[in-house]
Amino acid sequence: MEQISKTQKKKEALSLQELGEQLVKLPKEQIEGIDLAAEIHDAVMFAKTIKKHEALRRQLQYIGTLMRRYDTDTIRESLRLLEQGNYKKALEFKEMERWRDELIAGNKALIEEILTRYPAANRQKLTQLIRKAGQEQLNNNPPKASRLLFRYLKEIRYG
Repeated sequence: MEQISKTQKKKEALSLQELGEQLVKLPKEQIEGIDLAAEIHDAVMFAKTIKKHEALRRQLQYIGTLMRRYDTDTIRESLRLLEQGNYKKALEFKEMERWRDELIAGNKALIEEILTRYPAANRQKLTQLIRKAGQEQLNNNPPKASRLLFRYLKEIRYG
């Protein structure tokens, strides 16, 4: 039987505590979507209500202690999937920003591509928003129409 060093035990405890901290930082809706043991779930939800730094630190240590009793692989996998989902959303957001900027710059081919990819899109509304955003840029006005164009692109994409 292999003995685990004191340093290794501390590293594992710290790793579980950090995992608990990641859980506490998540919104409640995402926490509900993760398969957690009832006592870990309750401890995480309680930690979200704590305002004092030292009390939160002790609660995170408690969460780490609780996690030693359970298999944390599913929790780690759930967090990894959530992180990937956020990365994907960030990429989609950047793509829509790029679309908006290119449309305002006058990329006519992109209009056709968007209309082909998303048949529910309204050509007239899209071109009006593009025209208003372009005029807005030329006159150095606040980006109200540009924001409206972005919202419309988002609406087209996500329905």
